[in-house]
Amino acid sequence: MGKNEIKYVKEAFESNYIAPVGPFIEKFEHAICNYTKAKYSVALSSGTAAIHLALRILNIKSSDKVLASTFTFIGSVAPILYQNAEPIFIDSDESWNIDPNLVEEAIKKEKPKAIIVTHLYGQPAKIDEIMNLALKYGVYVIEDAAESLGATLKNKHTGTFGHFGVYSFNGNKIITTGGGGILVSNNKEWIEKARFLASQAKENEYWYEHKEIGYNYRMSNVLAAIGLGQVEVLKERIRKKREIFKIYSQNLSEIAEFMPEIKNAYGNRWLTTCLFKDKNPIKVLEYLKNFNIETRPLWKPMHLQPVFKSAKAYINGKSESFFKKGLCMPSGTALSFEEVKRICELIKKV
Repeated sequence: MGKNEIKYVKEAFESNYIAPVGPFIEKFEHAICNYTKAKYSVALSSGTAAIHLALRILNIKSSDKVLASTFTFIGSVAPILYQNAEPIFIDSDESWNIDPNLVEEAIKKEKPKAIIVTHLYGQPAKIDEIMNLALKYGVYVIEDAAESLGATLKNKHTGTFGHFGVYSFNGNKIITTGGGGILVSNNKEWIEKARFLASQAKENEYWYEHKEIGYNYRMSNVLAAIGLGQVEVLKERIRKKREIFKIYSQNLSEIAEFMPEIKNAYGNRWLTTCLFKDKNPIKVLEYLKNFNIETRPLWKPMHLQPVFKSAKAYINGKSESFFKKGLCMPSGTALSFEEVKRICELIKKV
């Protein structure tokens, strides 16, 4: 935590706004817009809720196809099924993020209505190339920037290239509200619609009047107070994350390859991730566990998940290779640089 979270939470309690309304929600939304330069935002209960609302507002329905990164977390793609639409998974390129060449091939054959692009592990995808394809073929783009708040491509924040952007404030993210997310867009009407749907779609009447079905997706005033304090420490968090990445990459470069940063990109290095040249990542995981050091495998690609066994996928083998060889390293900003160096020395012994 930073310096002001407890102060802001105390103010939230003293104001008696312990609900999904209150002044800190608006302050937090403004703080995210000021930081990312997005025009409009709505604070929500999770990043997954934000993606769901984006799909709903774009009128994605049962007859529609949605392309999505296969190398990602399930929360990025499950909302496609909430809308009864068809997910089609796209493999990675050498950057580990979604492959624009496969995206274009899939667009030509499948005629999707939207693409969900994940900026994996805090590293920007080739979103400028994806946006050119989206403009060429008339496809909506939702950026899953849940892991990449603060990351930029050509000095523009991830999450602000597409028609919608999504950030997550889950407990393990670079800043957190314990749980939460936010939806951003430059389209005011869409964000106002998202705010309406996230509040149970209550009509503007004294009583509870409903003409359509909404959701209980709003963030509480107390969590927004935490988020406001967290935004104040975001730049420092990114600086520390990038320092941690640098120590790992310098000390393990002979035995591992690290997730690259594409040209003109500045990642937040939310998690330092690597591919071992010869070591079994699960054996490394189990060895470090003996020292109470927690690691985890890279995301298992969505097209390999049993729940998506019948889904279409455009595959080149890269994400499967990354999954077999890779590991997420301890990357918390509470780690000292000496602790990171110790982890490196332990890994060399496996």
